[in-house]
Amino acid sequence: MSVQLVHRVSQAADLVTVALDELLPRAEGPEARLTEAMRYAALGPGKRLRPFFALETGRIFGLPERSVLRAACALECVHAYSLVHDDLPCMDDDDLRRGQPTVHKAYDEATAVLAGDALLTVAFEIMADPDTHENGEIRAELVRLLAHASGARGMVGGQMIDILGVHDDLGAVARMQRMKTGALIACAFELPLAMARPKESERSALMAFGRDIGLAYQIVDDVLDAEGDVESLGKAAGGKDAALGKTNYVTLLGVDAAKDRIAHLVVQTKAHLDVFGDKGQFLRTAVDFVLDRKS
Repeated sequence: MSVQLVHRVSQAADLVTVALDELLPRAEGPEARLTEAMRYAALGPGKRLRPFFALETGRIFGLPERSVLRAACALECVHAYSLVHDDLPCMDDDDLRRGQPTVHKAYDEATAVLAGDALLTVAFEIMADPDTHENGEIRAELVRLLAHASGARGMVGGQMIDILGVHDDLGAVARMQRMKTGALIACAFELPLAMARPKESERSALMAFGRDIGLAYQIVDDVLDAEGDVESLGKAAGGKDAALGKTNYVTLLGVDAAKDRIAHLVVQTKAHLDVFGDKGQFLRTAVDFVLDRKS
């Protein structure tokens, strides 16, 4: 893995953190506890992979970095909100996230609910602002894409399916993960594509890339849940899904077969970028980086 790629991913994370620091409301006034919790959730440690994908896609098409960065920040706010709510006792009931107390542990449950709500709404405030894009029609499309990816037919719908449970059905598991995890990852490509208006072959290639890397990412997560530990992952693991009776790729296929599926997806994912030639090199190399993770 190249030092240049690691630097590029780190640089993207820093760009997003600095931008979010400016875009999120300051922790002041009588509502300071809420805004402090929002900032705790959104500005904490993380690779910022979804914004990285958006920024790299923007670079492929030569888009203005400011527009893509603001859209990426809106996407990251939705992702942060989803983690805050996902960690709540009524959902996955986790005490740790990336080695730090989850928001409801650092503050309280009511504050965590409100912080998640506020992060979701500020995402659309950022996206709809003329500073994100001068073209109102494109801004409306960006809002629509983010809403679809995060709503009942996307991330939230996938979370509902996960709560209800799927049993011994690989197709149902794939659909759940395509919505719960994959929808926001795919959105990282859809947002800059909406600005770029590329050829259909280019759009199809990047959407296929996003779909496959999202699936591989989730299978890696399932493997980590089965084999990882709290110290290395920074969150509860050690077979938590299996203990809760949840069905996933590992419980259906076994660890070895799940790893084989990941290896197949890695090859397939990289091949989608052939249409871009050298322009797709950083995204192609990033596949191994993204999937070699511990949290």
